[in-house]
Amino acid sequence: MKILLLSAYDAASHIYWRKGLVAQFPEHDWQVLSLPPRYFSWRIRGNSLSWAFGEQNLLSQPYDLIIATSMTDLSALKGMAPRLATIPTLVYFHENQFAYPESGREFGSVEPKILNIYTALAADRVLFNTEYNRGTFLAGSRKLLKKLPDQVPAGLIDQLAARCEVVHVPLPDRLFTETPPASDSAVVWNNDQPVDGRPLRLIWAARWEFDKGPDRLLAILRVLEQRGTDFRLCVLGERFRHSPKDFDQIETEFAHRLDQFGYAESRDEYLSWLGAGDLILSTATHEFQGLSVLEAVAMGCIPVLPGREVYPELFAASYLYEDCGKDILREAKLAVDRIILHAERLRCGEAEVPDVHALSWSQLRPAYEQAMEDTLKAAKKR
Repeated sequence: MKILLLSAYDAASHIYWRKGLVAQFPEHDWQVLSLPPRYFSWRIRGNSLSWAFGEQNLLSQPYDLIIATSMTDLSALKGMAPRLATIPTLVYFHENQFAYPESGREFGSVEPKILNIYTALAADRVLFNTEYNRGTFLAGSRKLLKKLPDQVPAGLIDQLAARCEVVHVPLPDRLFTETPPASDSAVVWNNDQPVDGRPLRLIWAARWEFDKGPDRLLAILRVLEQRGTDFRLCVLGERFRHSPKDFDQIETEFAHRLDQFGYAESRDEYLSWLGAGDLILSTATHEFQGLSVLEAVAMGCIPVLPGREVYPELFAASYLYEDCGKDILREAKLAVDRIILHAERLRCGEAEVPDVHALSWSQLRPAYEQAMEDTLKAAKKR
């Protein structure tokens, strides 16, 4: 089968997914088009223009299936490249535009949300990485359509719901091997040290942006310090030009605790940190799946996560701390309670790492294969 794979805003998690997808189905002939994850407002509206007139030869080839991310302006692309209009199409939602927290810098346009709806309607089947993602998309779409002044066709949300299902972004099978990859870095924690004879190893791994809760991380670290907790800290993730100032404060205030602060030099070094950690902490106020947390858990870390967004869907309550909204200090104290509880269980040999093997590629590959088959069948019923 010849497949056109479109990643219109090719962020790190999208690359992670599409490369895994292509690698898992080598029997198919893949043609991949991607665009850099920058200039968000232009990219989500302009990708159809960029591709329709910049990739005419490639788009004019015969394809059996199109797989596109939700950032793709699919309805416009099919209009400007009409040969694509009849090809069975599967859309994958890594995120939706209805469930993002506000930073105060938004343009205020509903266009990204409308584009999400149009792209889903232009597909034969729609996949979401989690139920939280699917649910917030459908609820947000319903709410938005009710606000539109007139001529909104009835039953659109029911149509969308009927073509939607949840299939997670899978984790590489290599994460579930017992031995973390070797790293050339001398600073990665020694995995041979027993947990009861050293400080607690705490990892935080996410994009360095406001929606990952750096202010909440800072509050948690301060409470840990106040309670006299002996810990070492590894802060991983991609830093941006305008990252929140909380990170600068963390680097200054907790220099005596930090063993890693910033992007790991290689994938193997990153996995080595995860494989040597004790707890993986999240403070996110926006999360549709949480791949960094899932990777850390797959490699043996115990999760300590806020009871919001996607996390209650993926993990038992024993791994969650209460979501306290704007009361950051109270939330930090509850998070530290959970951290200390799991640290004590670790030292007593009673800690249990959640089993996330069901999210591995070896387990989820059949679901992707079925989704592709279902897309072909749905297209025949148009």
